[in-house]
Amino acid sequence: MPKPKNMHENDKDSQSEVFISGRHQEISPDPAKEFARTTLAAGAVLWRGNPHDPEVAVIHRPHYDDWSLAKGKVDPGESLPTTAVREVAEETGYQIKLGKLIGKVTYPVQGRTKVVYYWLGKVEGGEFTPNDEVDQISWMTVDAAINRLSYQVDADVLRKAKKRLRLAPTTRVLYVRHARALPRKGFSGDDNLRPLDKKGLRQAEMLVPMLTPYKPTAIYSALPDRCQQTAAPLAAELGFDVTVDERLGDDRWLQDKEAAREAFDGIVEQGGTPVIVSQGLAIPEVIASLEPVFLKCDVDDLKVKKSSVWVLSFNGGELTGADYLASPLPVC
Repeated sequence: MPKPKNMHENDKDSQSEVFISGRHQEISPDPAKEFARTTLAAGAVLWRGNPHDPEVAVIHRPHYDDWSLAKGKVDPGESLPTTAVREVAEETGYQIKLGKLIGKVTYPVQGRTKVVYYWLGKVEGGEFTPNDEVDQISWMTVDAAINRLSYQVDADVLRKAKKRLRLAPTTRVLYVRHARALPRKGFSGDDNLRPLDKKGLRQAEMLVPMLTPYKPTAIYSALPDRCQQTAAPLAAELGFDVTVDERLGDDRWLQDKEAAREAFDGIVEQGGTPVIVSQGLAIPEVIASLEPVFLKCDVDDLKVKKSSVWVLSFNGGELTGADYLASPLPVC
């Protein structure tokens, strides 16, 4: 076995670790600090057809003469979801819609720790043209692809992807806490009018490249201005109106939980990929009220940083998966 400082991409099976267990996955506020000397990367398991019996893509890299999954390193200024869709497009020519976060794998490369996050990626367009990085793509069943892959760690990711596709959601909610606002102290007047501060405005702008890979279909906001301001850049990018509903915020949750859940459930029932911008009290309590049995933490300990996103997967109204994206700000 080569020493970590001498290891290359094609040695990754010798010292890899996988973190892909469970339907609850998270990306921390600063994923580069989770491991020593981190090189961050992101990619996707590309699929098409029936999610219960899909075709998946494996790529051939001439430099390594191997069969692998599409992925690549983070560019400066990117979030990990942004990297995943960009790298897939650059390597394969395909445009994808991000789905469930499968998890991450790690392995040493030349003395650093490479950390790769993988999503499910449904192909929605584009065409493959052979290039310097990838000269062949093969579409096949999951089992055939597992046998084709050159690395066990990639096969592990693909096996988990197959399992996640069996729970293909009817709705995927992007549940966003508003970005950072001016502090309550020193702000006079109606608290609903308290606006985003300078950092909050940047967070709202950075939500755009992080959330567009999920292909949102509608945008909803709680009443406070800071929620509507958080939704505004994404709405402008997509050409959507923002539906404002006071039942989606903290005040209504405290006053009438039944009405608040009715508003949330009504959005879920419509299907698609809606964005809901809400507040720090309502979000964890609404999630807790859905009684998810698969969470890796107690519902009382659910994280909800400002500008964070819970990506919630629903199948027939039941919550079947949850991914927590702690920050839209660049990871490097």
